[in-house]
Parts: sequence; C-alpha cells; structure tokens
Amino acid sequence: MRNIRRLFLRCLRLGHRRKWTYVNLLSDYLRYCRLCFVSLSYNSFTNSDVVIESLFEPIYWLVDHVTRWFGIDSTEWICWHITYGHWNLIMIVFHYYKAITTSPGYPPQSQKNVPSVSVCRKCIAPKPARTHHCSICNRCILKMDHHCPWLNNCVGHYNHRYFFSFCLFMTLGCIYCSISSRVMFRDAYSAIETFYSQTPPPTISFRERMFHKCIIYLWVLCSSVALALGALTLWHAMLITRGETSIERHINKKERKRLLTIGKVNKLHPTSNTLRHCNTAAFTLCQHWITRVILPSSHSAYGDGLTWNPPSWIPTKQTSVVAI
Repeated sequence: MRNIRRLFLRCLRLGHRRKWTYVNLLSDYLRYCRLCFVSLSYNSFTNSDVVIESLFEPIYWLVDHVTRWFGIDSTEWICWHITYGHWNLIMIVFHYYKAITTSPGYPPQSQKNVPSVSVCRKCIAPKPARTHHCSICNRCILKMDHHCPWLNNCVGHYNHRYFFSFCLFMTLGCIYCSISSRVMFRDAYSAIETFYSQTPPPTISFRERMFHKCIIYLWVLCSSVALALGALTLWHAMLITRGETSIERHINKKERKRLLTIGKVNKLHPTSNTLRHCNTAAFTLCQHWITRVILPSSHSAYGDGLTWNPPSWIPTKQTSVVAI
C-alpha cells in the first residue's frame, strides 16, 4: 500500500513538472518573438510623424502612379476612371458568375401534361417548343442557344440574359482599357522600338523593359478581345431583336432555302417581328433601366420556357361561345 502511494505521488510530480515545462517553453518563445520584432523594427529616430508617413506611403504611391498611368492631372477624370472601372468590373464578375451557376432550364420530367411538339430521340421524353438536346450535357435544354465552353454550361432560357450581359460588359471593359491605355501603349512601343533599333541601345533596365512589354501585351490583348467579343455581342443582339437563338437561326435558314426551292411563300422569316421585339425590349428597359441594367439584377426570365406566344402572322383559332 505504501509503494502504491509513492508511485501515485511521483506521477503527480511528473505531470506538474511537464505542465510548467510547456508553459515556460511557450513564454520563452513569445519573449524571443518580441525580441526579434523589436530588433528589426527599432529605430532611434522613430516618432509619431515617421509612423504616420509610413502608414500613408501606400496612398502616396497609388496617387502618383495612377496619375502617371492615366496621363491626366484632373481629379474629375481620376474619379471617373475609378468609378467606371469598378462598376464595369462588378458587372462582369456578377453576370459571369450568374451565367455559370444558373441552370439553363430543363423540361420537367415528373409532369405528364407537358406541352410538347415532338419527342427527343435521345432522352425519349417530350420535347417542348424551342427545346434542343445538348450532346455535351446529355439532356434537353429549354430555348437552347449553344453550349459555351467558357462557361462550362449551356446557354438556355434562364441564363441567356446573363450570358449576353457578360459579353456586353466584357466588350465595354476591353474598349475602356484600350482607350485608357493608348498613351501608355505609344510610349512603351516607342521605348521598345528605340531599344532594339538604336545602336548602341539606350540604358533601360530589365524591369523597365518587362513593364513596357506588359503594357504592349495588355493593349493588344484588350483590343483583340474587344473586336472578337464585340462581333459576337452584335450577332447575339441581332438574334435577340429577331426573336431567334443560334440554333433556330441555322434551322430557319435551311428551311427558308428549302421553301424557296419548292416555290412556297417564306413565312419563317422573323423580320416582321423585329420591330415588335425591339419595342418590347425598349419598354422593359425604360421601366427598369436602373434596377435591371445599371445595377446587377438576378430577376428571373420571362415565361417558363415551355409555352410561347405564336407570331403575329400565324392565325389563331378562336372558339365561339353560344349563349343559350
């Protein structure tokens, strides 16, 4: 019994020693860190003025370099660049994120009375009007336009607006960058041309040469993307005014050629509905131009993507009601 009591007391002493050993090691480590920080930051000439100037140094650097990059000295122009640049960036990121994460729309599988015009041969399911099967997603998409590899998603009924807005604001951003950096591009191109043509070459550091090359690459990239993406945006804007998608444009073009070969009247041409679509879009923009155009908006698309109003040139059957 006495031996067990001694063993128990010895274990308590060891635990007590280990506990205080860890505490001492931690306190020594904290004192060492404090000593290193003081030795690295200590300066006998340091006072409150030096500390304030050091804190404001990033702001001074930003003002000097931003003014030099923009090539302007007006405060109004600097505020315009900062405001418009951030607004355009927010719109690009918002619409790109919504285009990726928003589902393009799929025909309901649980409902039985789905308004359909045919049966999909791959899904073996009813296919509503303006619905097409995507071979990459391996399912039918409501009002499918195309499968975009940059979004890794189909562009359909519910995310078509986000895709078009992303293309539009991305084009505006590239044009803005190209116009804003034109002075920097001319200076950088002149400096690089002088460095490679003049003998002996001027004394330009490696850092300055890389800076000039990055400016040239930025301007060429933004200008090229503005031209390519601007053409794509204009193409989709034309399709929207005609009430078509990219797939429907291709199908209607083939159908018009087939009808012309057999001498039938072309009623599939949507030019007659262009003015109606433009008036509808203009009326909507006038009503909600701040909340749905100027600001990021996640309002849902019009309609359910299953039923569509027929064009004005298609006669509709009217059922007569006889009152008894």
